[in-house]
Amino acid sequence: MNVPNSWLVMRLSALGDVVLTTGVLSYLHKKYGWRFTFLTLEPWASVLEGHPAIDSIISIDKKQLRSSSGYSFFKQLAEDNEGKGLLDLHGTMRSRFLALCWKGAVRRYPKFSLQRRLFLQTEGKLGGEKLLRFNVPQRYALAVEEEAPSRLELLPQIFLSEEEKQYGLNMCKRIAGEKPIVALHPFSTHPNKAWFNDNWRDLTAKLADAGVHVVVLGVGNSPVAENANVTDLTGKTTIRETCAVLACSQVLVTGDSGPMHLAGGVQTPVVALFGPTHRAWGFYPEGLSDIVLEADEDCRPCSLHGKKVCEKDQACMRAITPDRVLQSVLSLLM
Repeated sequence: MNVPNSWLVMRLSALGDVVLTTGVLSYLHKKYGWRFTFLTLEPWASVLEGHPAIDSIISIDKKQLRSSSGYSFFKQLAEDNEGKGLLDLHGTMRSRFLALCWKGAVRRYPKFSLQRRLFLQTEGKLGGEKLLRFNVPQRYALAVEEEAPSRLELLPQIFLSEEEKQYGLNMCKRIAGEKPIVALHPFSTHPNKAWFNDNWRDLTAKLADAGVHVVVLGVGNSPVAENANVTDLTGKTTIRETCAVLACSQVLVTGDSGPMHLAGGVQTPVVALFGPTHRAWGFYPEGLSDIVLEADEDCRPCSLHGKKVCEKDQACMRAITPDRVLQSVLSLLM
């Protein structure tokens, strides 16, 4: 079978998963000259804008996806893209249904589901070899490549326009003047992965004492009060605007989150706080300056995504102190 030069990529959620495809598409475009149409959920579509290898972005909302019309949508999608290849980077029943309808080449990435379950159920004793060998972008690349490229070849890439870059520069100049900016993302989809509000407030005060301006980004109720040293942009920026602010920040401090990968996509160093989730799941930031802080608890990982209620009062997150985070941030500002 002839290998097509045009592919439809399917990766619906979550934000971080979508961001982690971007470096892989750049790699495949550079190596093979491939071009892509990208299918994702509406909230994440904008993060793909401006990518030089992506010709078009198709977005779908969750309601349509969950309704019976979703399957009609996939059938029509297969007809409209006949002759293209299908690059399934989602690996669910929906993407398998699309593959059944597809008239052309289909490539699917290895999810290592058995290894993940073994690693989780045996508290890290079994299944870890493959999981620790390949991070998520490398697993995506294995849909095409027999040998995974290096992690540095697949770092996420978000392409901001000149206008977006200028927006970020203007915003950062207006709120911080000449001070270095440290962005905080003090939110988590799952409470068990969240650092504690008192710790965020303590860290913010210590950063202010060190002459740093703090910007809070994300969606939720910020635990940090706005003042002369703190700008709260919670809920006030789009994904693209968030990327623009991150691009002119010196560091982002966050938990295991989508914005962690947004920062990587604009080459901003990250101090990432990992508790119940684990390097074996493949989501650690991989930039040369990125720092991961975590506790050496025997119970890690306790779940795939941090959903499980902790029976140890979140000991892994409590072990990460504000002073430890502060020292990591200051090391990146030197």
